[in-house]
Amino acid sequence: MAEIIRYEHVDISYNGRRVIHDCNFSADEGEILGIVGESGSGKSTLIKAAMGLLGTAGLVTRGDIWYKGKNLPDLSPKEMRKICGAQIGMIFQMAGSSFCPIRTVRDQLFEFVSEHEKTDRHEFEDRARDLLHKFRFEDPKRVLDSYPFELSGGMQQRVGIAAAMLLNPKILMADEPTSALDVSVQKQVVEEMLMIREKFGTTILLVTHNLGIIRAMTDSMLVLKEGETMEYGNTAQILADPQSAYTQKLLAAVPKLRR
Repeated sequence: MAEIIRYEHVDISYNGRRVIHDCNFSADEGEILGIVGESGSGKSTLIKAAMGLLGTAGLVTRGDIWYKGKNLPDLSPKEMRKICGAQIGMIFQMAGSSFCPIRTVRDQLFEFVSEHEKTDRHEFEDRARDLLHKFRFEDPKRVLDSYPFELSGGMQQRVGIAAAMLLNPKILMADEPTSALDVSVQKQVVEEMLMIREKFGTTILLVTHNLGIIRAMTDSMLVLKEGETMEYGNTAQILADPQSAYTQKLLAAVPKLRR
């Protein structure tokens, strides 16, 4: 498979304090890469850097993030607007917080699509309903008619994932997409993200602290500690034979069922 995104010697700082140190990894088309580590290790910072979402305090101070021959940190805001959403999508930890509470899901999704391409209401409606069907929503029209507060937290998250796929981006950045959900909804979200890879060939960069999800979903994984790479490579190999003491400690902390 062809490589689609590469981080080369990336340093990231907030207010002059370096939080990511010389990070190197890449992902191929259709690959799912998991980024794991304890809170504050820099997992979310890595994917936000590719989206230009570090805020006014954050800055890529060294290195490159390559996508289709372009170094993303060097692009202007106008150039990034063309890429974000259309070519690189984002799923946030709390999808409900990204929706406006006083506008219907339909109006917000239509506005999102219209920002990137010309479309009319009828074409959009058909596309949105078809996509929600793929995500196993039994009544897509009711979902589109709803205001976000009329949907459960799990449904909001699933609609947020479906919305990110409306423009069929090549890469999906997923920032702790299951951590705020109960176990049954987590299972649905995991299945839907695997379906995205299978049906659309989408590359997924998945930030999570859940090693069970890493084991179930990812092809490769990156282990971070305080912004430094502890381990990077094939998921099955790392979980079977971790080389760094930190990874061994993480795996030892996972609760195990006993007979």
